[in-house]
Amino acid sequence: MAAYDAHADWYEDYTRSVSSYMDRVRAHLAALLGPGSGTCLDLCCGGGAHAATIRELGWRPVGVDLSRGQLRWARGRLPVANGDATRLPLRSAGLPAVACVLAHTDVPDYAAVVREAARVLAPGGRFVHVGVHPCFVGAFADRSDAALVTISPRYADTAHTYDAWAPHGVRARVGAWHVPMAAMLNAVAAAGLHLETVAESGPNGIADTFAFSALRS
Repeated sequence: MAAYDAHADWYEDYTRSVSSYMDRVRAHLAALLGPGSGTCLDLCCGGGAHAATIRELGWRPVGVDLSRGQLRWARGRLPVANGDATRLPLRSAGLPAVACVLAHTDVPDYAAVVREAARVLAPGGRFVHVGVHPCFVGAFADRSDAALVTISPRYADTAHTYDAWAPHGVRARVGAWHVPMAAMLNAVAAAGLHLETVAESGPNGIADTFAFSALRS
């Protein structure tokens, strides 16, 4: 049973309650993916919350996610398949674009996900990552003061945890794996992807979102 199965309906409502944050996430996705045509894989698509953004850019979104609970919501928004992000039911070198949005803390091995994204990308294809900021969001970061983030030595801890400064948020329900900045960027390089553009944003000048696009050579 996928972690989000028991919380799929709650998460659908939750994403609507943090609309300003989701607007910034979608703005990063739109800017980094850009206009295009053909299929864009929405990797770890969840409930399909970002399918409309992908479609508005001219792409045809197709989703893959492990959570059957979330796919109940996604099916009304894009074609989907239930599958493991580290073993995609797709042929190699066949897609012009892959996007992975707000998912890297939900998988135990994000490097394996990036490798699989690179495998299914055609030469010159684009991979877009949008997620929580690896340096300032996690069990190691206390964000209870809107004007100050306190970082603890737990930044180096990559174990799964339910600890979070917000006791009623996503992480308190499904937990998270932390991926440090170096590990994330090294995974991109190891997969044979070349970093193209990096972006970050957050309220009060404190970044809570980190995004990038990378190309398959």
